[in-house]
Amino acid sequence: MSPSLDDAPDFSGLIELSRLGDLDLKPVILRVQTDLFLTATARDRKTVEAFESLAGGLIPTVDDETAEIVARKLAPFPATPQSVLAALAARGGEIRDLVIAQAPDLSALVIEAALADGSDIAVAIARRADLSRSLIDEMASRDVAAIDLALAENWQLSLQGSTVALLVGRARTRPDLAQALLARPDLAPGDLGPLFLYSDEELREAIGRAVGSRAALRPAPPLPREAGAILTGFSGRKDVAGFVGALADMLGLQRNFLAGTPDPSRRYDLLTLALRAVGLHEEEAVYVFLTLNETVARSVDRVYDLVKLFRTIPRGAARDLLCAVLDMPLAERLNGGSAHQPYAAPDAVRPRMPATERAPLRPALPGRVRQSGTA
Repeated sequence: MSPSLDDAPDFSGLIELSRLGDLDLKPVILRVQTDLFLTATARDRKTVEAFESLAGGLIPTVDDETAEIVARKLAPFPATPQSVLAALAARGGEIRDLVIAQAPDLSALVIEAALADGSDIAVAIARRADLSRSLIDEMASRDVAAIDLALAENWQLSLQGSTVALLVGRARTRPDLAQALLARPDLAPGDLGPLFLYSDEELREAIGRAVGSRAALRPAPPLPREAGAILTGFSGRKDVAGFVGALADMLGLQRNFLAGTPDPSRRYDLLTLALRAVGLHEEEAVYVFLTLNETVARSVDRVYDLVKLFRTIPRGAARDLLCAVLDMPLAERLNGGSAHQPYAAPDAVRPRMPATERAPLRPALPGRVRQSGTA
């Protein structure tokens, strides 16, 4: 049977003793009395007032380690007096944040104590489990990196709608926020398109399917003329600047679009999406992988990973993923492409067909052998 506080020994004499000598018993007394308070079978008004008086006097005087241990125990406990929580919150730092994040109820007294040193407690509030939808939206609208990360890491909250769009959009250039969002089990793959490059293989396939199903509902834009011949020509000559410039022009993108991802190791993944988006044959894409960059070409595993990405993402999905990752529209989204004209229309201008169709390049794919090399 758990003891009540009335059965606990009287430590008042020890407190007086600790003030006279070098022995400081206050941390021990506070921790013991805290455990007794938490395990007591009955907490009448007299009992609570006694603990409130004792803890309120000791909390400002003990070391940070003791205060944090006590805060972790008392903050989530529903019967902890608000004045004790206020005393803990007034310590500031991690102790304050524990109280703000875990206290079942936040009274004006506790909030006032937490704000006494002029600190912003919004990050600690973002870690709470009981935030309303409107408060979540308000905190996300502040565009503060620490608050965004706290919201993303708080799995007790349900992130929805505009809040997800805001956080995912900001995560394009913030790997820590991107990984926190990708780890959440409650976000739909279709909402994670902007974070495609940060995703693992399994999640990439799910995102690709979700984005591809939407893209399939729209007519595909016309393919750029002779895209394969032009791009493989630049690649064969190892003219990287010419290659990237031509590819960007075909898609209506800025010529530095590959810098749209902060992680250089992921730029070839972005390049692969672009190659898929302009309608290259698989053999032409492989030729690019094997000729444009020697470092990539020397890594068999890297080449195969890129080929697999090329195969698994449909052209429409690749275009939409480019838009999502780069946060910019492609050419036809701005009506930059040619308007469709049916051949049967009386005034239709019939395109001149080339005499012979360009045969796709078919370079031999390297064997699947483990080799060293980096992408």
